[in-house]
Amino acid sequence: MSYMNAEHVLPKELIKKIQQYVDGKPLYIPRKNDNKKSWGENNGTRRALKERNVKMYFMFLEGATISELAVQFFLSEKSVRRIIRQEKIKQS
Repeated sequence: MSYMNAEHVLPKELIKKIQQYVDGKPLYIPRKNDNKKSWGENNGTRRALKERNVKMYFMFLEGATISELAVQFFLSEKSVRRIIRQEKIKQS
């Protein structure tokens, strides 16, 4: 994340008002609700996990055991069971 100099983008009056509350410290300004993205949308993590979960479910249907899937995907058996249960609901 890169920082912007407030003096380059904000009016001087607004900078003075902000300085009354936060003087010389970094300040995070959140995105507007209209522009927010869900977790993992920017870098593809959400899509990758979805693809992994579908693959795991079909491997289970083809005979892979919970233990085998846990080892292969570096997950606990409890997590594998949860993923399979969720995918089963989605597929039906």
